[in-house]
Amino acid sequence: MSTIKKVAEDAKVSIATVSRILNNDPSLNVMEATRKRVIESAKKLGYRKKTFDFPLLNIAFLYWLTQESELEDVYFGEMRQEIEREAKKYNIEITCYTIEEGIDIVPSSIQGFIAVGNFKKEELDRLKSITQNGVFIDTSPETTKYDSVRPDLFEITDRAIDYFVQSGHEKIGFVGGTYVDRNIDKDYPDIREKEFVAKMEEIQLLNRRYIFTKRGFTFKTGVELMEQAISELNDQMPTAFFVASDAIALGCLQVLNKRGYAVPKRVSIISINDISLAKFVTPPLTTFSINVNALVSNAMKLLSEQILEERTFRKKLFIESDLIVRKTTI
Repeated sequence: MSTIKKVAEDAKVSIATVSRILNNDPSLNVMEATRKRVIESAKKLGYRKKTFDFPLLNIAFLYWLTQESELEDVYFGEMRQEIEREAKKYNIEITCYTIEEGIDIVPSSIQGFIAVGNFKKEELDRLKSITQNGVFIDTSPETTKYDSVRPDLFEITDRAIDYFVQSGHEKIGFVGGTYVDRNIDKDYPDIREKEFVAKMEEIQLLNRRYIFTKRGFTFKTGVELMEQAISELNDQMPTAFFVASDAIALGCLQVLNKRGYAVPKRVSIISINDISLAKFVTPPLTTFSINVNALVSNAMKLLSEQILEERTFRKKLFIESDLIVRKTTI
């Protein structure tokens, strides 16, 4: 097994310098070339100890959501906070870049990136030109170039439908947002909607009149779509709705309560995310709990593998979710 002394000899620096670099001592003033040489020597010689993770420096956190989007969907706000916490835990020095600043501000010297949000083709091309190390969380726009960590929305959708069917529902609707292709500003069905249609067709219960979608995953989206559903369907409303996110579901609940549709006696609801408000609304929301910590911590591990172990193949990781049954289902 390699030692700090062997690393110091190979890198031609003192043992103290090696120790301070490998433990990411913030008070150490050393040239970047020296720091890199020490880390490369440690990697080459296989130096490891349980209490130490190699520091990853100059990592970009690409937060490709507008401030308005974050305020309207707390899921992404919680994810941003988790990324900042986990970066410290995994000894990763990150700098946040936002969609408002633009992709050109990201320096070509970055070691890699963690990305959240929706990217245009030219933005992805820019990333590919500066680094091969990157992980997308919640999406997978470049499957052959970068790693991704995502909740398994296919499984979630199937389980929601199965739960409704086992509870005796046959008239099941869908309320959700759309996927927006920013390259051409065009809306397409989201993964949840596409899987909902496929699953409902498979079990011969699909009624396209029960599907309501528009751009956005916000409280306002839920309000507008549930008002539309009531207006169009009236007494032919389905007995259950699978809703694409908690934020949308909260808007749906407000309208249903206001219009006198008893939840869950008349209309049951299952949604996704288990945000902090989900348990406090009336009635408390049945929802799939997405493990944001698991998404983020696995993204950090994948990025570390890419940089420190120089892994050349790509990984796509799906994280399962738990159904939290509350009062919006019987």
